[in-house]
Amino acid sequence: MSNVRTILEFNKQFVADKEYEAYVTDKFPEKKLAIVTCMDTRLVELLPKAMNLRNGDVKIIKTAGAIISHPFGSVMRSVLVAIYELRAQEVIVVGHTGCGMAALNADNMIATIKDRGISDQVIDTLENSGIKLHNWLHGFSTEREGVMETVSIIKNHPLFPAGVPVHGMIIDSTTGELELVVDGALEPQES
Repeated sequence: MSNVRTILEFNKQFVADKEYEAYVTDKFPEKKLAIVTCMDTRLVELLPKAMNLRNGDVKIIKTAGAIISHPFGSVMRSVLVAIYELRAQEVIVVGHTGCGMAALNADNMIATIKDRGISDQVIDTLENSGIKLHNWLHGFSTEREGVMETVSIIKNHPLFPAGVPVHGMIIDSTTGELELVVDGALEPQES
């Protein structure tokens, strides 16, 4: 069952009542900050509240596990756009406790993909084209490892400017407590 009709009905009233006025801002992040975080449903409202963020404060880039799986993919491009075009001056990678990417098993996911109707031929074609599904669908061992790897990919990207701090945090997905894993301000910044 689709939620689209319910969403559209709500939206019609939302616009008619001008509820959007409470969220009007511009495209530049007020706190000059970009956040790469997980798409986990528990973080939708918890993360902004736990970090004291309001609409317009930051650029939030969401992906499974807060992972940048390819240094020239859309997530890294979004980080670079935030820095070069949207005036962000700092990046925080925020992983979370209980992340499903820590337990992701590529074999199980490929089996589920096949169960949902994707043929062995499609899987074989991808593998033969150089897409190694077991690597691509692999998560990480611990949330800390995932955060540190994403921080490293950002900091070491050839197009990422020197001197921009990249931090890493883990948020408790129940309480919202933040743990600083990488303090980019304490690390030597090239100029």
